[in-house]
Amino acid sequence: MKPSEALRSHREEIRRVVELNRARNPRVFGSVLHGADIDGSDLDLIVDPLPGATLFDMGGLQSGLEELLGVPVDVLTPADLPAKYRERVLREALPV
Repeated sequence: MKPSEALRSHREEIRRVVELNRARNPRVFGSVLHGADIDGSDLDLIVDPLPGATLFDMGGLQSGLEELLGVPVDVLTPADLPAKYRERVLREALPV
């Protein structure tokens, strides 16, 4: 399944899983945003971690989303993005 199809079918559930894992404001970037995803592509998401969120929370979020969607998921925070690309990616990313 293409990640864009999984996203389209599970938007509400994605938002719920994000909130349950101490984050908010999930946004899509990468190949799904640009309509270039294929079977086997990953779903690239940026989230804003809530105060006190840990790496375990982010790992749980990624794992929970992969289980829900059945596709690879890459979860990043704005601070995880390379400085060289951060501003452009944050400007282009669209809400889930």
